[in-house]
Amino acid sequence: MLKKQKIAIVGATGAVGEELLNVLEELDFPVESILALASAKSVGNEIAFKNKIYKIKELNENVFKENPVAIAFFSAGGSVSEKYAQFAVKSGAVVIDNTSHFRMKEEVPLVVPECNPEDIKLWKNTGIIANPNCSTIQMVHILKPLDEVFNLKRVDVCTYQAASGAGKKGMQELVEAMQSFFAFKLDEFKASTFPYTLALNVIPHIDVFNENGYTKEELKMVNETQKILHKKLEISATCVRVPVLRSHSEAMTLHFEKEVNAEEAREILKNAPSVVVIDEPKNKQYPMPLFTSDTNETYVGRIRRDLTHKNILHLWCVADQIRVGAATNAVRIAKKWLELKK
Repeated sequence: MLKKQKIAIVGATGAVGEELLNVLEELDFPVESILALASAKSVGNEIAFKNKIYKIKELNENVFKENPVAIAFFSAGGSVSEKYAQFAVKSGAVVIDNTSHFRMKEEVPLVVPECNPEDIKLWKNTGIIANPNCSTIQMVHILKPLDEVFNLKRVDVCTYQAASGAGKKGMQELVEAMQSFFAFKLDEFKASTFPYTLALNVIPHIDVFNENGYTKEELKMVNETQKILHKKLEISATCVRVPVLRSHSEAMTLHFEKEVNAEEAREILKNAPSVVVIDEPKNKQYPMPLFTSDTNETYVGRIRRDLTHKNILHLWCVADQIRVGAATNAVRIAKKWLELKK
């Protein structure tokens, strides 16, 4: 049995921070106490965890020294992690960071426990473990077990990302836009979180564009996947925002060195950790955001071999990006870290 730990949640009032509390309880993580941190405007507010109430404290340079913890979950934005993670580390905590700030730093491990748990031991380099991008996490859940058998060479992926990928404000904006539509006032609605109105629309634009035509979100999937799998795969991504509240979907085309068999691939994925296969198209059974939200697994279906090439596989996966793509993966990292420390 793992010893109970004092933990901190930076960004405790945000979408991921709130979900961390749910996942910690569901996965029965050994929590002794919680240091709930946020900006000054949230100080005095309360969060509940297992029938205990914790007051929000202000995140500052001294709070970790005054309230030592073993594990500090950061989910309040890259600039916050850049400034304050160092103080958590200096106080003796391991930082599990959900932002993009540390992900591609060579000395910081980027971890999906089902794929590269051995990298967790590298936390001693900096005291920090990075949590990958939400779309990357669910993708590597699928890629890793298939790569081990068929030797993956290239990935082409299109994502269909929910409004909640932009946090609470993204979900709120989609709901308000739909309300405007039903009030026959959608033409008057002004988007602020997204570049265009998301209601009844899809937007092939997430994060900023680079000179090469790819967005920062798309390049995260390329670079992070290569780092996690320790493999220079050819990867191309197109990331699209869709009018779904929660759970990202991905359509993947996978090129392997070896000839691939759809039935064998299906069996491999059925036995993969944190993966659930829903693949009965004749019975209209396949993963969808509406039925996979608030879960901790990556769902995969529509598994089929290419009509022309015997080494190409096509499939579809869906996962709750606030959980699988953020909170759940962070808690699984923390749990594995504790197990390796024993």
